Amino acid sequence: MCQLLGMNCNTPTDIVFSFTGFATRGGLTDHHSDGWGIAFFEGSGVRTFVDHQAAIDSPVAELIKQYPIKSQHVIAHIRKATQGRVALANCHPFVRELWGRYWVFAHNGDLKNFTPELDGPYRPVGTTDSEQAFCYILQEFRKRFGDTLPPLAELRAALREIADYIAGHGTFNMLLSDGSALYTHCSTNLYYIIRQHPFATAKLSDDDLSVDFAQVTTVNDRVAVIVTQPLTNNEVWTQYQPGELKVFVDGEVIA
Repeated sequence: MCQLLGMNCNTPTDIVFSFTGFATRGGLTDHHSDGWGIAFFEGSGVRTFVDHQAAIDSPVAELIKQYPIKSQHVIAHIRKATQGRVALANCHPFVRELWGRYWVFAHNGDLKNFTPELDGPYRPVGTTDSEQAFCYILQEFRKRFGDTLPPLAELRAALREIADYIAGHGTFNMLLSDGSALYTHCSTNLYYIIRQHPFATAKLSDDDLSVDFAQVTTVNDRVAVIVTQPLTNNEVWTQYQPGELKVFVDGEVIA
């Protein structure tokens, strides 16, 4: 299946180090070669790159490795197709508008017999179960809260119910963000790490690359990285429990 990568920070940060190791899994150190994508929130806008080529072969992915775009909220995905052909329209992350802000979504898993009735403005463009799930989530948000953005706690509670329902149809590991928080749900595999002062050197598992974060950060920086499988081999990553939903704001988990 696919793999996910998310980042949530308290200050705009680049994801070059993590993405370099992650993209290597898109056809070199792993078999997720059916497309990839990444989205960066910048203020109220979203900068999105997707490609149906394998990340290891994509010139666009090479650009991302060399271009230190800074953001507080990033979602990336490398695809191993289970539903839907290899095509640009089926590449994650997907982007839609709700409550006057962009929402970005990526999914790892396989949903069986998941055919929700989508009777509102949210319809899939591609043919994946993932995009169907995203449209269903936003449709449910609008049904429950109308045209008004609810407080984070209410939104989280609603997502908890919606995610449990979707996960009843199969594997539902997902990342979702509106540029103010990063919502994460685990069915099977998801890990996270929070890097903060005192920073140390991290070494990628999938590439011969390391970085001393103490040289490129301040004592006030805090960065949470969420991924399907740990990206480094010299750091302690925390594994989610099956069915767990976590929300990150400013680089930390919100209780």
